[in-house]
Amino acid sequence: MPRNRDHVLRQVLTVAQMRDAENALISNGTSVDELMQRAGRGAGEWVRRIAAGRSVTILCGPGNNGGDGWVIAEYLWGAGNQVSVIEAREAATDAARTARSLYHGAVRAVSDTCQGDVLVDCLFGSGLTRALPDDLHALLAGLAARHPLRVAIDVPSGVDSDTGAVLNEGLPDWTMTIALGAWKHGHFGMPARNNMGALRLVDIGVDAQACAARVLKKPLIEAPAFDAHKYRRGLLGVVGGAMPGAGLLAARAGQHGGAGYVKLAVERRFLPGLPADLVVTDRGALLGDARIAALLVGPGLGRDEQAEQALREILCAGRPTVIDADALVLLKPGMLGEAACVVTPHEGEMAALESSFGLASKGLRRERALALAQASGAVVVFKGADSLIAAPDGALVVSSPASSWLSVAGTGDVLAGTIASRLAVHGDALRAAEEGLWLHGEAARLCGAAFTAGELAAAIRPALEECLA
Repeated sequence: MPRNRDHVLRQVLTVAQMRDAENALISNGTSVDELMQRAGRGAGEWVRRIAAGRSVTILCGPGNNGGDGWVIAEYLWGAGNQVSVIEAREAATDAARTARSLYHGAVRAVSDTCQGDVLVDCLFGSGLTRALPDDLHALLAGLAARHPLRVAIDVPSGVDSDTGAVLNEGLPDWTMTIALGAWKHGHFGMPARNNMGALRLVDIGVDAQACAARVLKKPLIEAPAFDAHKYRRGLLGVVGGAMPGAGLLAARAGQHGGAGYVKLAVERRFLPGLPADLVVTDRGALLGDARIAALLVGPGLGRDEQAEQALREILCAGRPTVIDADALVLLKPGMLGEAACVVTPHEGEMAALESSFGLASKGLRRERALALAQASGAVVVFKGADSLIAAPDGALVVSSPASSWLSVAGTGDVLAGTIASRLAVHGDALRAAEEGLWLHGEAARLCGAAFTAGELAAAIRPALEECLA
């Protein structure tokens, strides 16, 4: 395998793409048995570490996920762990039967109500699209209740790996889920992601696949050049409106996101006690400043005729722009020009945009985001518990869920300001969206519990410090 496989290991595959990736390896001479050994031994090492000498029960199904379970069991048995296997269904593939024949440890009856320390779910992996049969669902639930530590292999049984949909009610919570070969969309999709615990990946040698999504990663951000000044670092213009506090929050986040200069266009009388380091101006002066590197419009803008006129003026300026909040409801296809643009809708705003652009509000979240990106020409940050980013060229970036404490007023304004700040620094819409989304999630982690949007905006700075080259 190549020494540096970071770009490959960040890809997120559908079931069909994963099948193609494995078939490519097989066509090049790697046997199915060898792939199963790679997957099972890699997962077995993770299980061995979790078990730390404690007893392990492995539940094996009939397919190749069950075969992986037999390999894990043999790996643990060889390492001296106390391990036993429950064969829920007889092995039904050649590779699974081979793995079954190589196992030397104990096999328990399905009727055995065993207890143990660690349960390993190898019942069904990726590719499952229907609910578990009642007997297997009951077996899995009962074993999970009698094992305090629970590990799912590839994708938890009862989860659709292409969507993250939960196919059975009452599925167990998992301590860890170990993906095999590549991440699947179900590892990041709600509601299943909420119950998967820690995520780990076993590399089995698959190559990069065309059109694959990728996982959002920590960005690498360079400090300003030695001879930098405030305009060279990026001048960000934030346009406020009827609710000026939202614009102020976005501007504060922009100041911490790396831009060299942030100007807020809002009526001064609405904001007594403005911080001394934030320049306040009017919209006309802001749009007339040729040094503006990026604009942000939407937080607190309002939705009346004056707000719509302001949005038109801003988009006519032809600058890289982040469009958020109220501006998303007002946005129409004819308003967008050629400049780089990022839109940041939540579910309700997404539906409004889909209506404006003649798109159907149905399908998977990633499909909807990609359709809007293609129709609008903008990079789409589709916010939610499972936020993702879609670009007009088909690039798709998925992120792990951020802190649930983000469910407080104003945090969307902070995200928009952070993305806009990064856009002012370098002008690349997709890169700015990725950097802003990661910084926003990390800032939430640093804040801990019950933070305010203002505290989140301040935490963008230490989050950015973690990314410095």
